[in-house]
Amino acid sequence: MAKILIIEDDPKIASLLQNHLQKYGYAATITEDFDAIIETFQAVDPDLVLLDINLPSFDGFYWCRQIRQHSTCPILFLSARSGEMDQVMALENGGDDFITKPFAYEVVTAKIRSSLRRAYGEYAPNVKERKIELDELTLFIERMELTKDGKVIALTKKEAVLLEMLMNRSPRVVSREVLLEKLWDDQSFVDENTLNVNVTRVRKKLQELNIENAIETIRGAGYRLISNWGHQK
Repeated sequence: MAKILIIEDDPKIASLLQNHLQKYGYAATITEDFDAIIETFQAVDPDLVLLDINLPSFDGFYWCRQIRQHSTCPILFLSARSGEMDQVMALENGGDDFITKPFAYEVVTAKIRSSLRRAYGEYAPNVKERKIELDELTLFIERMELTKDGKVIALTKKEAVLLEMLMNRSPRVVSREVLLEKLWDDQSFVDENTLNVNVTRVRKKLQELNIENAIETIRGAGYRLISNWGHQK
């Protein structure tokens, strides 16, 4: 039974979400103390978080960053804000998806199911750890870690999936359609800018490993990864 933590200060919405998720077999917990969100998170140890943006004291962006210091579990933002910048901020601060209020509970459930499958569906006992090596760069897929020259960078699930696609097909181009299909089950709920934001995040992670300009944007086609870092020393 997957554990869901609901961080929503509207008690009616939180209760409706909890009741709906429990019908589908999820163990849903509602946050009650908004000054002790991290303590609640650690006590519940959830598999996924539903996180509102407008919260007392600190906003959801702040709490997402705090959670990311402890976990890489999927975080789905819930918000009445529908602006593009809010969605960008949600992803930039460590979120995995953005759901605009008012929402259909069936959509929320579908996104939860998809995120859980993406985050944990590949795990199985006694399976050899998967990794991809490209020149001196190594991606540990299940660990969601990227390493080079002894330095380790933590990735979100979507960042790891995105890099897996690009590294596997390097130096070939991976189309936007293929990436969207791999990253999100239901593309009809994905804003076009969302993929751009995730690519930008991956570029920043590569920069932390002193890898510059490795991901090329191919206008009208998609993206490709060029292993040029061996020449960047």
